[in-house]
Amino acid sequence: MEAPEDWLLSAEERGNPATSLPAWTTGNLARPLFHGAAYFDRLVEAVELLDEGDHLWFTDWRGDPDQLLREGGPTVAELFTGALRRGVCVRGLVWRSHMDRASFSKEENRALDIEIEHGGGDVVLDQRVRRGGSHHQKFVVLRHDQDPSRDVAFVGGIDLCHSRRDDADHRGDRQTVAMASAYGPTPPWHDVQLELRGPAVHVLDTVFRERWSDPTSPDSDHPIAWLYDKLHHRQVQGDPLPPQLPPPPEAGPHVVQNLRTYPSIRPRYRFAPEGERSVARGYSKAVRRARRLIYLEDQYLWSGEVAQLFAEALRDNPELHLVVVVPRVPDQEGAFAERPQYVGRWQALQLVRRAGAGRVHVFDVENHEGTPVYVHAKVCVVDDTWASVGSDNFNRRSWTHDSELSSAVLDTTLDPREPRDPGGLGDGARTFARDLRLELGREHLDLAADGSEDDALLDPDRFVATLAERATALDAWHAGGRQGPRPPGRLRVHSAEPLPWRTRLWATPVYRLVDDPDGRPLRLRLRKQF
Repeated sequence: MEAPEDWLLSAEERGNPATSLPAWTTGNLARPLFHGAAYFDRLVEAVELLDEGDHLWFTDWRGDPDQLLREGGPTVAELFTGALRRGVCVRGLVWRSHMDRASFSKEENRALDIEIEHGGGDVVLDQRVRRGGSHHQKFVVLRHDQDPSRDVAFVGGIDLCHSRRDDADHRGDRQTVAMASAYGPTPPWHDVQLELRGPAVHVLDTVFRERWSDPTSPDSDHPIAWLYDKLHHRQVQGDPLPPQLPPPPEAGPHVVQNLRTYPSIRPRYRFAPEGERSVARGYSKAVRRARRLIYLEDQYLWSGEVAQLFAEALRDNPELHLVVVVPRVPDQEGAFAERPQYVGRWQALQLVRRAGAGRVHVFDVENHEGTPVYVHAKVCVVDDTWASVGSDNFNRRSWTHDSELSSAVLDTTLDPREPRDPGGLGDGARTFARDLRLELGREHLDLAADGSEDDALLDPDRFVATLAERATALDAWHAGGRQGPRPPGRLRVHSAEPLPWRTRLWATPVYRLVDDPDGRPLRLRLRKQF
């Protein structure tokens, strides 16, 4: 079995000596939670176990206080204020956000702030981002002051907000956000979160504390926001956190590395004065070891710089396949929302397809009623060995510009199923990574949930062939007027057509400046490095 440093970043490779995060932690237990309904249910169970003196930290891109976490409740606000009444210390960092008319979440985030602070908690609306940027991390840390073995954290791509409480049937959340009409009145939503136990929970506690305790005011560089908050007596700086609790004991066989993005900004983050791009560096290191299969699920695949990494891997490894699952259409309608994304995705896919002709397979998802499913998951599995789940998308914005958080998992448990070493490097397939890919494959292909049909998925070549076969059959059924029984599976072959040159003329600069900006220091931009 190869050492973790063959796949994971060293402290030096992280490139941020100002942080106190370790390179990685061993002895963790990582459990993927597929879709918001499963995550929210586990979150309720875990928060309800907290009592006096315990800690609850959370960060969010968008938070809706009235979002139901179970069908009969509680809501987000009810769950967190209930913890406050039991004496739990509750602290939150939520992106201050742009205005709702730009399809963002300013008013919802203010409402969550007010609900929790009225209950005695402390939530900071954080604007310490680059212009046009966002805080995109989504995690919850739960610490028990009397029994650290019960500590748990949830980290990944799922916000505590409307539209996220969907399940594998993909009929959507009845509490919706406005989306493109193609997704229907209750947009189906595909997502993944990780439940972590063990020393990695302490690391995520540190991630929260670094940002919470940063001395720069959350809106100091935004005078209008500062004035608004002063006039309305808003919380702009959090009270000091209680002392950090000791790390929890080891809980499982998983090595976990927490990867982050913070941009280079002024005033600087004390914990990342030149920013941090360990997300980009961590993915780059893992992808360069790929030999047979890279499996991605991503909300956006629309950045040439990121696509170049996969293109190089495809050119260097003639047996490597790249499988990508993306949304069928953008989440918002209108030329300004759609066309720049189409430009970026078409450019990225052209780049990887030229590098790996016949070995790049791109799909989107629909439910059994034929409604497209919005793929919000951010998942990567490399040769069934290294896996990640996080908030970051595969674009320059997520790798350099916004704040992001991803958890890379390297299982120490070798998987006994054939092929035992698909990459051929002696690393061996690992149970966590393989199970993550298989579970997603079963859902997308309508295969047995008990694993009895996994022979169609285990070998990389057969996996790719099965995906293509079922997607092609479903495409043909639609093209033939949906006559006869619907073929099994939910994948469709995704097409990204080039736009007319007149559209590209304006959409390309919008894509590069607005949709996919660059948050690197100038020297790294010039060197084309992360």
